[in-house]
Amino acid sequence: MTKGLVVQKYGGSSVANVERIQKVARRVVGYSKKGYDLVVVVSALGDTTDELIELADKINPDPCEREMDMLLSTGEQISASLLAMAIQKLGFQAISFTGAQVGIITDSSHTRARIIKINVDKIKEELKKGRMVIVAGFQGVTLNQDITTLGRGGSDLTAVALAKELQADSCEIYTDVEGVYTADPRIEPQAKKINQITYDEMLEMASLGAQVMQPRSIEVAKKFNVPLHVRSSFNTKSGTMIIKEVRKMEDVLISGVTLNKNEAKITLCGVLDKPGVAVKLFKDLAASGVSVDMIVQNVSHTRWTDISFTVAKADFAKASKITKMVAKKIGAGDVLFDEDIARVSIVGVGMKSHHGVAAKMFGALADNKINIEMISTSDISISCIIKKKDAEIAVKKLHADFGLDTVR
Repeated sequence: MTKGLVVQKYGGSSVANVERIQKVARRVVGYSKKGYDLVVVVSALGDTTDELIELADKINPDPCEREMDMLLSTGEQISASLLAMAIQKLGFQAISFTGAQVGIITDSSHTRARIIKINVDKIKEELKKGRMVIVAGFQGVTLNQDITTLGRGGSDLTAVALAKELQADSCEIYTDVEGVYTADPRIEPQAKKINQITYDEMLEMASLGAQVMQPRSIEVAKKFNVPLHVRSSFNTKSGTMIIKEVRKMEDVLISGVTLNKNEAKITLCGVLDKPGVAVKLFKDLAASGVSVDMIVQNVSHTRWTDISFTVAKADFAKASKITKMVAKKIGAGDVLFDEDIARVSIVGVGMKSHHGVAAKMFGALADNKINIEMISTSDISISCIIKKKDAEIAVKKLHADFGLDTVR
């Protein structure tokens, strides 16, 4: 009789070299000794994914996405097999699998595939044999047997989806930090670890630049109420619990400040101000798989207007090309580009019931003479597009002004 099933995910920094892989193996074996069944999801070693992308770029700067998935999926397979070997060296049974081998079926959207279903029968069979199951994260396979990847940070999604399908007792996400912080500690040394945070807040923070977890993994966790424990692989301290509801004092307005420097702004000038024009642009962008974030259309006092929007840096080249084509098609004016921007955001469920939060944020930026180019809001967040040179100053100022340097 086991104590239960634990799904663990180890990020690239946690398995970056032989020593760290051996350390993970000892941690996993420790759980097994306590009587738990283990399913372990691993990312590629260290910077392997970036190195493979760089290698591909040297071969072909505009590679086929299918072939990129074939290439990038190899990183996680290496990690999985090495971890299984390390566990076996310690005298315990372990077996490694690719995403395809454990039945992770996806759609055919290469480099950003979505999971359709998972057949966990194979995993259950191996667990019954007393083996620890090591799964290569970040990947799946289409019904046509093409290998796919789940987007940057996709190993998080693999772990959460498996935890849901296996009805795991817990899902632990191991990384190189001790949990979720009020800001990036590399930017703001006074950032504090958050002991508990809601799915909504974590999803917002992840979507707005916090790199602790992939946003899509949080969406799945929230949908199926999978509690997550984000913790460090370098010590045994408790981390941050991501759960449905968190009780907070009423004066806690903001949970964190996030920063995203990986966006670019595109402005389509001289657009005829009439119904149906904007849809031509955004329909073409969507058809090409480009996700648009902030959108601002200037109020027109004439028959002409400008439309500005932001996209991820990874989609910038594609979005630029499409916008130029649409501009020519609809007879618009110039297309302007700005890659020197950053998005700074504040996130917190307490914002819903308090007034003056936006004014306080804008005032904090104004005090440091930081100009706001675009603004976006939701029930629990406010985001501003600013110049990249002002980004870190903005994070520090907002963190201090909203009192986030106190113990959480």
